Amino acid sequence: MIQDIFPKVLNNQYVECSPCDNDIIFFFKGSSLLARYEGEDVLVYPQYKEFVLGINKADNKDTVDNYTFVYLLSVDDTRYFLARKSGELLKGQYIGDSDIHKEYDTVIDGFDFVGVNSFRKAEPKAQAFAAITAFHIYGWYRDNHFCGRCGKPTIHDDRERMLKCPSCGNMIYPKICPAVIVAVTDHDRILLTKYAGRTYRNYALIAGFNEAVETLEQTVKREVMEETGLRVKNITYFGSQPWPYPSGLMVGFIADYESGKIKLQADELSSGAFYSKDNLPEIPRKLSIARKLIDW
Repeated sequence: MIQDIFPKVLNNQYVECSPCDNDIIFFFKGSSLLARYEGEDVLVYPQYKEFVLGINKADNKDTVDNYTFVYLLSVDDTRYFLARKSGELLKGQYIGDSDIHKEYDTVIDGFDFVGVNSFRKAEPKAQAFAAITAFHIYGWYRDNHFCGRCGKPTIHDDRERMLKCPSCGNMIYPKICPAVIVAVTDHDRILLTKYAGRTYRNYALIAGFNEAVETLEQTVKREVMEETGLRVKNITYFGSQPWPYPSGLMVGFIADYESGKIKLQADELSSGAFYSKDNLPEIPRKLSIARKLIDW
């Protein structure tokens, strides 16, 4: 899956430090990241020394002094930092495969803004997962410039990955949204559905976010019933996967079909049916827990 980068190890524990010349800089705008392609799928990100040189040489008279650099994570011995332009409030969220990144002008010669959907197939895989993780953390920073309790500007804690309000003492930690994804089986068949109104065209599994006061098993039952009209039983935990599009933790389950006829929720799904392994439609890539469940 997307997080399976063994033998490399990702460490996202926060430490207070400053970037060095060869550290990697992630600079986001909206749902895009500054990078360049080397080949069809290989993405390269600027090192700190390249970023500093590029910003200071830019024709718009911008300087690197206008940026702050926050430590994000490391993969083995490679460190990654988030560049943030001081005082800039950013908009944008992950909205699927789109050309939204084309509205942004490059800030460093040789690099362009690449849509975050590109991370799904980017190489090298460990660095792509670092970028995906960084997008999750960046979104949290982006959305918490101000305290949700009193409205005053937040500041970064110097000991842990936390934003805090110096006015009212509110402490804000990274947002993680649990969601379920379920393989509903009927003997040797599996339930596959296709989203309505989205650019993603492959068939997938029933999935949805956990609501307040629900157990994950209750979420499975509710989502399957809401989207397909079916009842399920024998719900069993399968595994989990971070999925920062945006801020998600996908929790996978297996369930047996119990009763009902398929009646699709029209605003969510355009088609859905049970399939055997001999007549599967187009299914997700192997990097997702959805594909791992289908393969199982």
